[in-house]
Amino acid sequence: MTKNFYKNTSPYIFFSVIIIIVFRFILTGAIPLLDKTETRYAEIARIMHETNNWIVLQIDYGIPFWAKPPLSTWLSAISFELFGVNEISARLPSFLLSITLLIILGNLVKKSKFSLYLPAFILLTTPEFLIHTGVVSTDTALCFSIALIMISFWKAINEAEQWYWKYLFFIGIALGLLSKGPLVLVLTGPPILFWLIIQKVKIKELWSRLPWLVGILLTALLAIPWYILAEIQSPGFIDYFIIGEHFKRFLISGWEGDLYGSGHSQPKGMIWAFLLLFLFPWIQIVLIKLWKIRKNIFKDKWVSFLVLWLLWTPIFFTLSKNILHTYILPVTIPMVFLIIHWWKDYKHQKLAVGLASILPIAAIIMLIGLETNPDLKKQMNTDKYLLTQVSNETLPILFWKKVSYSSEFYTNGKAQIIANELQLDSITKQENTFYFLIENKKKKELPSAYYEQMKLLDSNKKRSIFLFNNKMK
Repeated sequence: MTKNFYKNTSPYIFFSVIIIIVFRFILTGAIPLLDKTETRYAEIARIMHETNNWIVLQIDYGIPFWAKPPLSTWLSAISFELFGVNEISARLPSFLLSITLLIILGNLVKKSKFSLYLPAFILLTTPEFLIHTGVVSTDTALCFSIALIMISFWKAINEAEQWYWKYLFFIGIALGLLSKGPLVLVLTGPPILFWLIIQKVKIKELWSRLPWLVGILLTALLAIPWYILAEIQSPGFIDYFIIGEHFKRFLISGWEGDLYGSGHSQPKGMIWAFLLLFLFPWIQIVLIKLWKIRKNIFKDKWVSFLVLWLLWTPIFFTLSKNILHTYILPVTIPMVFLIIHWWKDYKHQKLAVGLASILPIAAIIMLIGLETNPDLKKQMNTDKYLLTQVSNETLPILFWKKVSYSSEFYTNGKAQIIANELQLDSITKQENTFYFLIENKKKKELPSAYYEQMKLLDSNKKRSIFLFNNKMK
């Protein structure tokens, strides 16, 4: 097998892509929605679908969710409208956005006589991208938006005959503003600006290549109305979202103003560890190559554009402590383009493909293990399997002091919180029988007298569900 084998349509690459896509789709329904991030966004979309309020996102009935714009929630809520409320519907928009991105990249590299399946293989064997191909979050929509912005900008500047790219650039900005907010400008503006300066692109040329007036108007018409309506219907949203989420979250470790949880405090520079771990093995290939050609990087317009796109995101988040590994997802796209650019001369194609294949193979084996071992599956970070014990849907479902987002989603918002012993005593006088779910570490908080009236139905490593019956003494 020659080093150029994978340049054309390799049967291994082709079948691997098909198998991984099918496997990833199966996974959207085989695995329950997991706490806490995924179930939170799924529950927000479920409430939107139920209440038909498409402007103000709600983390609970009547409680606004100001932390994110609505694009991902809109997509999941629309999916619920079309296909019902379930795991596949919640995850389907993310899955389809990822597949659309694979198709776009594949068609772009075809012009260089590469197989359209090669970029798909690289992305689907990259841990971060594979995880997000079917996860309820805002990151997939942000990645799609950034890819559209950067690709469209390059095309508009360098291939003027394809007129639609110059409008897709501004549509991409609008989608970014609706998927993650002004952060999309922070992650795309600087690398574009640096590239323009390094390549000495004249302002006159930049002005003539893109329809700035019409484009800015198009962006404003697509994105700004929701922001205005959200502030009108939920005063305080813009201050919290713009100042809190875009400044305080990244500059203040353990930001106490977070209304929806706690900051994800990490050591400074942790973003680079995430980069090396969650983009293995492809990012290592790119970084080694960049080191070898470090003196000539900016002599090639395309390579310099991709390098600035790739490096800016981790550089930007280097000093931030409130970060997640999901922040590196947009980096996967320039990484793929760089791999493709150097692929024909890369001497270790077989090794790279072999190492990359380990992840999807391991994931498939893990899924088989979960499906053949129900007890193992039950230990996943979700309350879905505990709630299967709720055989009488007319009985209340009560939670001691805290309810998980998975419980809210899988009970269709019927979960009720008991905040203290006084409330519990009060409800036992009103209800003879109800379901009671409690974290295992909080069982000691209940007086022993209550346990005489509780029958254990099921438990996992975090929580237990009981049937409470006054007549059980």
